[in-house]
Amino acid sequence: MTSTASPNLSGQTVELSPSYTLPIALILVAIPLVLVQVWGGLAIALFGLFLLFQTLTIRLRFTATALDVCRGETLLRRFPYQDWQNWRIFWSPVPILFYFKEVKSIHFLPILFDPKTLQQCLETRIPLSGQSS
Repeated sequence: MTSTASPNLSGQTVELSPSYTLPIALILVAIPLVLVQVWGGLAIALFGLFLLFQTLTIRLRFTATALDVCRGETLLRRFPYQDWQNWRIFWSPVPILFYFKEVKSIHFLPILFDPKTLQQCLETRIPLSGQSS
């Protein structure tokens, strides 16, 4: 179920819509960079294409008890909220990175999904010490 933000997000499953901003920006930056530094531009372009592929295939779903990372309908990983210690969205003007810390590990994810809905879901479901900067 794809959902936009609503006042009560805590009881429903919310699947974040994809956001192509970051991968397309990387690809566009790589084009002129290729003229100046071929290998650097190609590396950034390939990374942008990789992120574009991930944007097309990976989905984040906020359920009642966990953040699920899925590829299509296949569950890749489940992160129960009870294990979370902290979260943060970096660089509010143009969100590019989502960080969260669990009891035993930390995770960094590029923002490949709707950042506003992500922020609302995090504040609703994991209101511990999350903040954006």
